[in-house]
Amino acid sequence: MEVKALLRHTRTAPRKARLIANLIRGKNVNDAINILQFTRKRAADTFQKLLKSAIANAEENHKVLDVEDLFIKNVRVDEGATWKRHMPRARGTSTKIEKKTSHITLVLEEKES
Repeated sequence: MEVKALLRHTRTAPRKARLIANLIRGKNVNDAINILQFTRKRAADTFQKLLKSAIANAEENHKVLDVEDLFIKNVRVDEGATWKRHMPRARGTSTKIEKKTSHITLVLEEKES
């Protein structure tokens, strides 16, 4: 059975979030939490919260009894809406600033015993 957790419009660029997604893809849930805990990237905290949410979904909604059997089947980072801002520059001009957002989808699955 698949358990899904979704986070939309998180304020992290997709390119940076994919670095974290590649670290935990295919790992056991406990191993992934340890990896995220010691990763020194800002997006690691976001992924850790999302992973804990997916585990809670598995326990509450799907009645998974043993969390040790869960592993990360799929992690997908898609590009979200881009916030457009302007910064004033010299001689009355401005520079465009794009603040990128991400949609993160995390899918857990139980290992067959």
